[in-house]
Amino acid sequence: MNHFLCSWSGGKDSCFAFFKAMQLGYKPAVLLNVMNEFGDRSRSHGITKPILEAQADALNLPIHFFSSSWADYEAKYIQNLNRLVKEYPISHAVFGDIDIESHRAWEEKVSEAANLTAVLPLWQGDRTQLVLEMIDAGLEAIIVSCNQTLGPDFLGKPINASIIRTFESMDVDACGENGEYHTLVVNAPFFKHKVNVEVIQKSVSSHYNFAELRLVNG
Repeated sequence: MNHFLCSWSGGKDSCFAFFKAMQLGYKPAVLLNVMNEFGDRSRSHGITKPILEAQADALNLPIHFFSSSWADYEAKYIQNLNRLVKEYPISHAVFGDIDIESHRAWEEKVSEAANLTAVLPLWQGDRTQLVLEMIDAGLEAIIVSCNQTLGPDFLGKPINASIIRTFESMDVDACGENGEYHTLVVNAPFFKHKVNVEVIQKSVSSHYNFAELRLVNG
C-alpha cells in the first residue's frame, strides 16, 4: 500500500486531489499545511489553525504545520517533508494543482528532495469539469477569500453549479485557478462530521477580500 502526505490548503482542490488519490488506491497518512510567519493562519488561504485542525479531525488524520515567509518557503518545505518521511510510512506526496507547469515542477522538485513521488490527481483536467465533478462527489466548500472582480458579497457563499455559471458569466475562472477565489471544504462523504463555520467579519488586504471565520459547535 502506497501511503501519502497531502499538501493541504483546506480548500477544494487539495481536498478533491486527496479524494482522487484514494480512488487511485493510495492511502492517506498525514496532512501538511504551511502557516504564515506569524503562525496564526495558512499562507495560501488565510485559514486559522483551529479550523484546519477541525478538518483533520473530520478526516481522522494528523495535520503537520510549519510557519514560513515566502523567502524561505522552499527550504522549510523540504526540511519538513524530510521530517515527515521519518515519522510516517509515506512514499508519495499529493498536490491539488491542475495545469500550472511551474507549480508542478516545484512540487516534483521538493518531493524528490525528500525521496517522495509527487502525485497530481487533478492534472490536466478541464477546470470547469473538475469543479462540477467535485460538487457531484459531495464535497461542500465555501468561498473564504476572493478578488475585487467578485467582491466581498461572495464571501461565505457555497460552491455549486449555479455559482460556477455566475463565475463564467463574469469571465472568472470556474476553478479560481488564477487566484480569483479560495475556498474552505466544510463537508465531504469521507468526513466523519461537518466542519461548521460562520463568517463573523470581512476584511480587505492588498485588494483581496477575506472572510474571518469562527468554528461553530454542533
